[in-house]
Amino acid sequence: MLRKILLALLVIAVFVGIWQRELLSYGWMQAKGQINILWNTQPVDKVLADPTFPDSLKQKINLIQEIRRFAIDSIGLNPSESYTSFYNQNGKPILWVVLASERYKLAAKEWTFPVIGTFAYKGYFEKDRADSELKALTKEGYDTRLNEVSAWSTLGFFNDPILSSMLRRKEGQLAELIIHELTHGTLFIKDNLEYNENLADFVGEYGALRFLAYKYGNNSLPYQTYLADKKYNEQYDEHILRGTRKLDSLYTTFKDQTVTAEKDSLKCQLIDQIVVTIDTLEVKQNGAGRQPFTKKRRITKQNLPNNAYFIGYTTYRQQQNQFRREFEERFQQDFRKYLTYLKKTYPSL
Repeated sequence: MLRKILLALLVIAVFVGIWQRELLSYGWMQAKGQINILWNTQPVDKVLADPTFPDSLKQKINLIQEIRRFAIDSIGLNPSESYTSFYNQNGKPILWVVLASERYKLAAKEWTFPVIGTFAYKGYFEKDRADSELKALTKEGYDTRLNEVSAWSTLGFFNDPILSSMLRRKEGQLAELIIHELTHGTLFIKDNLEYNENLADFVGEYGALRFLAYKYGNNSLPYQTYLADKKYNEQYDEHILRGTRKLDSLYTTFKDQTVTAEKDSLKCQLIDQIVVTIDTLEVKQNGAGRQPFTKKRRITKQNLPNNAYFIGYTTYRQQQNQFRREFEERFQQDFRKYLTYLKKTYPSL
């Protein structure tokens, strides 16, 4: 009887392995990539004690330790040992994400994974596999985009390391990034990526401003620089989100009988207009003079974005005003009370 049960389990395992071969292969690749990083991290104390490691980078690592403690003690994010270890990328990217959208509709392609749920992107530790996925999706008719990733969260399942690329960031950008990722480890709702990313963006920006004010003061250069960058980026985000609404309206006018060439022409004309009018936005003064948005974002008339680019903005930025209003009006800017409410209201992984 036992032999029959074991044989049945083996048959089921083989069947599942064949049925979900791609998922198992993908999961193994991701596991290898994550394990390789975790295996090759060093404790922060060891890095700080290394006389060959540059002092300027040691200062950034110490700053991350301050940001982490502030996020836990003053903001109320969940305690963890994330960012107490260091991984040296040796100047190389280590993770890429593939995004895809329907060609004539702002609807993201979604991938579903066990435990963590549905995502509107798919990550790869192997660039060639990311490229293959991108080509396959493009061949299927999707608008696609490949982004290099500078940070990610394992949602509290592991202790995330400091990545060497993070140390190139300015104080405010670094604080926003660390607090953003720690927010994912505090509250992450299954099958609701847009909510998760918008919330983490909101908390990251709020927390960064609080940390900079605490450490340097409201009139300090780091605080004022971050505030100017934030205003600058918000203008661009709002412009792109207005563009997504215009694109959405355009796509609703397309009928089944509308020929592809006409759809492509109208779509390209509107995206071209969105890109051209970026230069009408207020520009930021920096050390090199006036910095135009198109230079910063690297999109031009010769390199027009597609639906996958616009989908990225709805995923991360569309709900910012909703969070801000709720925080200010309903909770009178009491963040701990707001965070407690969110935890009780939305079940997290």
